[in-house]
Amino acid sequence: MILAGLATLLAGCATPGMKMDVSSMTPVAPEPTGPQIQPRLIPITPQLIAEQARAKTKRSRPTAETPDNSDYRIGPGDVLTVTVWDHPELTIPAGEFRSAEIAGHLVDADGAIFYPYVGILEVAGFTTGEIRKLIAERLRHYIQKPQIDVRVAAYRSKKVYVAGQVGTPNVVPINDRPLTVVEAVNLVGGTTPEADLTDVRVTRGNQVHQLDLLSIYSAGAEGNFRLRDGDQIYVPDRSDNQVYVMGEVNDPSTAAMRHGRLSLAEAISAAGGMDEDLADASQIFVIRGDIHQPSVYQLNAASADAMLLATAFPLQKHDVVYVSPTGLTRWNRVVRQILPTIQTLWQTDNLVNR
Repeated sequence: MILAGLATLLAGCATPGMKMDVSSMTPVAPEPTGPQIQPRLIPITPQLIAEQARAKTKRSRPTAETPDNSDYRIGPGDVLTVTVWDHPELTIPAGEFRSAEIAGHLVDADGAIFYPYVGILEVAGFTTGEIRKLIAERLRHYIQKPQIDVRVAAYRSKKVYVAGQVGTPNVVPINDRPLTVVEAVNLVGGTTPEADLTDVRVTRGNQVHQLDLLSIYSAGAEGNFRLRDGDQIYVPDRSDNQVYVMGEVNDPSTAAMRHGRLSLAEAISAAGGMDEDLADASQIFVIRGDIHQPSVYQLNAASADAMLLATAFPLQKHDVVYVSPTGLTRWNRVVRQILPTIQTLWQTDNLVNR
């Protein structure tokens, strides 16, 4: 409601005769008690759109970690099954009503198991192959040439946590196969319709990695993030994904981003299109960035073919789309009247979403 009210307030700033005149665009002198506003104008061109697409693809594909081809290493909580061939007395049978997980050897908090004739055996940090060799070495004192098989009946020591807009927020165990973000999300039932796939967060220790799963899905497996024990995945909702459309449009309002995507043309269309009598199609602006130093993108859509650029220009959440009216006004006046209000909107939004 706060954001909607602010959007309405912004719409009121679009009074007749107010127009961005980029010919005299200069940084505004800072107010004595306020922050310095230094907007920069960036024309929307095919080259700019291509550069942004390449940069987004690069950001959405985090550097892949070096593949770890080593076997799974046992940890506290894992359950092992040990089979000694031709010596059933040393093998705990699973049976019809007893699963291998229940009948197996639980690795205790100290990382050890107890096995007949072997005693207490430290297994944490070892692979199943290494544990097999350890048990065989100990049993040679009692059995000639023991043939042993060691397997993991239950993976419990390593896990990741998945929360947010997913089917069933849950804990996902890591087994002997590498686990990625996409696989972990699928294992908990996938995402909900309200999920924001463009801003999925993976917390690892004190670091937070932001992933664009939508781009990863479209690009295949490349860029998928491999998980480690203790990683936390959070899929946010898309309620915060909106842009604000103001100026000479028929219905100044907010426009929601669907699946994290919204083009400039779609945003203007969602606001009822431009006012044919008052709007200046050559003066369409997108205001974006830091509240103290925003960037202003300008689209000159005076010709119909130039509007194709609006369909290809992607917006980001909290962008402000402004359609100038006809008439002349200096850029400095627009900066003084519009940007402080936009700053208030961004600051309020940050407070609401903390």
